[in-house]
Amino acid sequence: MGNRSPWLTPARLIFFILLIFLVGFSCSRNRDGNILKVGISEEPETLNIWLASDANSRKVLSLIYQHLYIRDPETLKLVPWLARSEPVYNPDALSYTVKLRDVQWSDGSDLTADDVVFTVGLIKQFKVPRYISKWRFVKRVEAVDSRTVRFFLKKPKAIFLTRSLGIPIVSKKEWGAITQEALKTEKPYRTLVNHKIEAPLGCGPFVLKQRRSGAYIFLERNPLFFGTGKTIQGHSLGPYIEKLLFKVYRSADVAILALKKGSIDYYWSGIQPGHMEGLRRNRNTKVFVSKKSAFYYMGFNLRRPPFSHPPLRRAMAFMIDKEFIVSRIMQGFATKMSSVVPRGNRFWHNPSLPRYGEGLSRNQRIHRAWRILSDAGYTWKIPPINGENQVVEPSTIRLPGGQPMERFTILTPPAGYDPHRAACGTMIQEWVKALGLPASSRPMSFGALLDKVKGRHDFDTFILGYGRLSLDPDYLRSFFHSKNDKERGWNMSGYRNEAFDRLANASLAAMDKEKRQTLIWKMQSIVLRDVPYFPLYNPTLMEAVNTDNFTGWVEMVGGIGNIWSLSVVRGGVVR
Repeated sequence: MGNRSPWLTPARLIFFILLIFLVGFSCSRNRDGNILKVGISEEPETLNIWLASDANSRKVLSLIYQHLYIRDPETLKLVPWLARSEPVYNPDALSYTVKLRDVQWSDGSDLTADDVVFTVGLIKQFKVPRYISKWRFVKRVEAVDSRTVRFFLKKPKAIFLTRSLGIPIVSKKEWGAITQEALKTEKPYRTLVNHKIEAPLGCGPFVLKQRRSGAYIFLERNPLFFGTGKTIQGHSLGPYIEKLLFKVYRSADVAILALKKGSIDYYWSGIQPGHMEGLRRNRNTKVFVSKKSAFYYMGFNLRRPPFSHPPLRRAMAFMIDKEFIVSRIMQGFATKMSSVVPRGNRFWHNPSLPRYGEGLSRNQRIHRAWRILSDAGYTWKIPPINGENQVVEPSTIRLPGGQPMERFTILTPPAGYDPHRAACGTMIQEWVKALGLPASSRPMSFGALLDKVKGRHDFDTFILGYGRLSLDPDYLRSFFHSKNDKERGWNMSGYRNEAFDRLANASLAAMDKEKRQTLIWKMQSIVLRDVPYFPLYNPTLMEAVNTDNFTGWVEMVGGIGNIWSLSVVRGGVVR
């Protein structure tokens, strides 16, 4: 007996304590009817707001740290949140004045103008990468009184309202000592972001109560949340749930099964089309289909022939069948894109742009593209359109100088990383061969692809995407302004257009929203005319909830996982 291992080893004891704890969560749901269980795909990497860049860290922290202004779920307009009202602009002083609501931190201390001033000062002093670009043009910030903040700009910047004022506000009480200690070290920023935060001090609807690494994160309702009992943008805010449990599911299949069985109430992650049929058949689940602020596209290297020639890019645009991409490759779970600005971003999206090839048959596409190339001086020994105006298999196309076009490569991420983009590359390769273009699709690791495209600019064409675009369209300027045509710059295509640059500069300085809209629409028109990027599709975001326990989810661009939903969902069965 003395040589046998005891049954209740320390490891087993810890396991059973954890099991009892989790079972307790499940059982308590039946007792108080007020625990919302949310599945997430990965464990949040950090609770340090200045380091948090992964999606799951942002999800948790978005319920703790809050912003001065947030987006209305229906109109997407910025509305006051921690702020009491709209910012007041003084064009003479080039300043904005913001009044704050009566808000308390979760420890009972007041959120004041000093906290806002401190937050901005921290960002500027430590040059926090995610936020510093939004504050470089701000001259100074001052606390007029405990509930009034005034921001002075160096020069007019439209993104001040839409981006600068969208930062999370932190407590000077919590972060003051941390920043002072960090400034004493050799590498202050690294010290700041590596500081371990166990219990973030926030003012959101929830507070952190417990975190078990690799298993769960447990939040409780913040009794001091400023929004409780208020109606903002037509939503009566709670939160109405007492507890919020984040459970980590590294397998989407396991998470979907848990959702169907009611082990979780919501899976806060995009769901692949293969799960849709089973979820829709399940009487206890409801699927939400939302638009995303995303952009998937084909890009061209304009720095060298042959894609430095606009007619070639336009002809290729005519050959790309976006209807096929959406219906066959994306299985209907996407929308065609006609601009760099998604259609769901209604105010900024230009609805009157050229729609290359839409509504045309394959033969009609070939005719249109052939005419563009012929008029631009391209030739063939055997053209794609014969003397009887019929489509035939062509020889390799010859450039306007007479030399045969060399084989070019369409770079895509590998199928294991993104099967949709890989499949798009294969199909585009085949479609443009109908014009005699010697295309070859080549999947490669995502890191290597970015190095070739963004780093070394050593590519012909590529297919990439942005899965999380800002709702402010200033990224148009970032993507296509000539000053960003540099190593690792955002202008990956090497696009240079003085007229576009002038419009982009004017849009950045346009403080009048209507005037800025006109400029942004003109910028989209130029891009679609010159085709440095060709928009392909915007994936649909699909999410699901178990309908047994909670109702009241708020839909908006980006899905139901938002501060509005978590502030208003209530217990109660919905059918």
